[in-house]
Amino acid sequence: MNRPARRDGTPDRNRTSKPKQPSKQGGVPRLSNAKPARTQNVAARKADRAPSDGVPGTGAATGPEGEGIRLQKVLAQSGVASRRVAEEMIADGRVEVDGEIVMEQGRRVDPNVAVVRVDGVRVVVNENLVHLALNKPRGWQSTMSDDMGRPCVGDIVAERVAAGQRLFHVGRLDADTEGLLLVTNDGELAHRLMHPSYEVPKTYLAWVQGEVPRRLGNTLRGGVELEDGPVKADKFSVLEASEGRSMVRIVLHEGRKHIVRRLLAEVGHPVERLVRTHVGSVALGDQRPGSLRVLGRDDVTALYKAVGL
Repeated sequence: MNRPARRDGTPDRNRTSKPKQPSKQGGVPRLSNAKPARTQNVAARKADRAPSDGVPGTGAATGPEGEGIRLQKVLAQSGVASRRVAEEMIADGRVEVDGEIVMEQGRRVDPNVAVVRVDGVRVVVNENLVHLALNKPRGWQSTMSDDMGRPCVGDIVAERVAAGQRLFHVGRLDADTEGLLLVTNDGELAHRLMHPSYEVPKTYLAWVQGEVPRRLGNTLRGGVELEDGPVKADKFSVLEASEGRSMVRIVLHEGRKHIVRRLLAEVGHPVERLVRTHVGSVALGDQRPGSLRVLGRDDVTALYKAVGL
């Protein structure tokens, strides 16, 4: 190993580089409480990839002999179908690239840029896109860092960020709310999921004070006036009600601050515990608190469809 040199050019054997120590908060090293998944996405196949020489801003190459990856191979690598079946799909006119139906075999595309659809449904072919589900624990901040040293989402994805992945969370949950939070580097998808005009539903389980009458659902679906405007529940159901406490399920498509807590408090049932279980059709399932899960192709495709991508 080469050692640092003195000003006269001779090695200084007393000087050695020291490894960086983990950052500490209150004298205790801050570590992620969840081990990221071993595989975030499909392994890059660099030897088989090249930038497109087609129209700038599109994923299409100039023809069968252009640069890029053959379309049927892209579809096979994305898990849509085997290469043979993918060839049949192309021949049947079921595949489009950047809005154009492609029927010739051997068409090459750049998967980092191309928008590929099969039967009108978008297929995720960009291997650099990351889509994760996080079960945010209660008491954790929905931020990538926290100046006060409180545990946050950034701690859970720290190893991935350190490896060069530029991740961010889609929306946020308040510190006392648990459950599903999406983490990605897919900017357009994240923007649309958060924008109220796309009305992507979010489902919550809430444990509230008081025995909730089942007729309350009519009131919530009809709309309740809050200080910053009216809000309506898309769906509402009482799951349990006994001994002065109830568990309810509520679905909303908007994301105003503390909207579920404020809505239920307004109708006389303050929230004691709140868990988000779904974003669109993506479910939290039995994922443990603080853990990450790579979304499957079906989940990502459903999110794209929900926001019109």
